[in-house]
Amino acid sequence: MEKINVFLDDYRKPPEGYVLAETIDECLSLLKNFEIEHLSLDHDLVSPSRNGLLLVKIMVDEKLFANRITIHSANSVGGKAMYNWFKDAQHHSDMPLSINITLRPLPLHSFTSRMLLNYK
Repeated sequence: MEKINVFLDDYRKPPEGYVLAETIDECLSLLKNFEIEHLSLDHDLVSPSRNGLLLVKIMVDEKLFANRITIHSANSVGGKAMYNWFKDAQHHSDMPLSINITLRPLPLHSFTSRMLLNYK
């Protein structure tokens, strides 16, 4: 299976080397069909009810993971909820402990691909 990096966001452009997913459905399709090396997630998307937290819950329920996950949402409450859901899943053995999860908010208006690539 081909390895890719995925950037879920409906506002920001993806860094070089990342496949853009603008909805959780696009992201789920990529998770089901590719091996994801790095998955970078936003919370706030076009649909308020189909946001990053819902994606995280589906990922844990369906055991769809990436090798490394960054939550880049500028929404501090939503981003922390996503991070905590993943950490709780790891704590309860619903998600491998080997998956590195980081919370690294990105500004809405500008960032460099170097910022995202340094989240190892």
